[in-house]
Amino acid sequence: MTIRTAVSATALALVTALALTGCVAGENAEPEAADPSAASDGEVTWSADTLDIDFATYNPLSLVIKDQGWLEETLGDDVTVNWVQSAGSNKANEALRAGAVDVGSTAGSAALLARSNGSPIHTIGIYSQPEWAAIVVPATSDITSVADLAGKSVAATKGTDPYFFLLQSLEEAGVPLDQVEVQNLQHADGRTALEQGSVAAWSGLDPIMAASEAESGTKLIYRNIDFNTYGFLNATQDFLDASPDLAQVVVDAYEKAREWAQENPEEVVAILAEVAGIDPAVAEKVIVERTNLGVDPVPGDAQREVLEVVGPIFVESGDVADQATIDKALAELFEPTFAEKADPSTIAG
Repeated sequence: MTIRTAVSATALALVTALALTGCVAGENAEPEAADPSAASDGEVTWSADTLDIDFATYNPLSLVIKDQGWLEETLGDDVTVNWVQSAGSNKANEALRAGAVDVGSTAGSAALLARSNGSPIHTIGIYSQPEWAAIVVPATSDITSVADLAGKSVAATKGTDPYFFLLQSLEEAGVPLDQVEVQNLQHADGRTALEQGSVAAWSGLDPIMAASEAESGTKLIYRNIDFNTYGFLNATQDFLDASPDLAQVVVDAYEKAREWAQENPEEVVAILAEVAGIDPAVAEKVIVERTNLGVDPVPGDAQREVLEVVGPIFVESGDVADQATIDKALAELFEPTFAEKADPSTIAG
């Protein structure tokens, strides 16, 4: 399969969907203007010689940027771009905390959890509004509702949106968490456990979830887009302090990718299919039916409202000590200035 493989014309629906939508660096100071300096010979001088950034199958815009080579072309030979794959929000958070990446992709819930637990990250952009999590059961299962999960084992990756999707779903259904055996498995392992019968249900993540539906006949018994918490692009405090110019280039590239996706929806599907190793029809379902890339990139009220609902669940589940810690983290999490200044025209390619 090639990256330019044509897919169904229904990808046109993505164009329509995209068209419908239209402060804490240094902790107390707004980041300085993110313009690179110019050397005396007119060449651009960047603040660092490396940029470590993640890509993930749950973040389609990251796949587009990597595929098109825009960062490499814009930054030139003076900056080496290192791409690191994130298997889930928890892995992206681990890489951010360890300094293995400067910029990483997570769900909003995972970003807030990381910040609440002391990781010095900030959200510098919003890359999607996905419906990427749902409760999944085998094709032959007699489980038909979340209430039926009482007394059952459920696979979920702690620290990610599917895990918090599970917690919210259980709470809504009146099922105490201690009545469910949660097996903490990485997303792909959760699929395997479900299909091999090791667990009764799985709180899944696309595109792995969509592939399981298509290839193994598994069923989504509960969906709720309101329990999904947006795609957050996060950066470490050290990176924002030291390299605001590179942070701005990353955010600018994301906006170029958003525009490119509107013009080339079939190629977004093809790229996802190739990277994830899934059938183009499955990738199309993920992109066209379950992902809204046409969101406002500036983190703000819409995301804050979602996280204000999720935050108390962290305390109830024991993931964060108290609500005051969550409130402080939420007040400090967003750094909107880069997205507010985003200019895709600055990106080469």
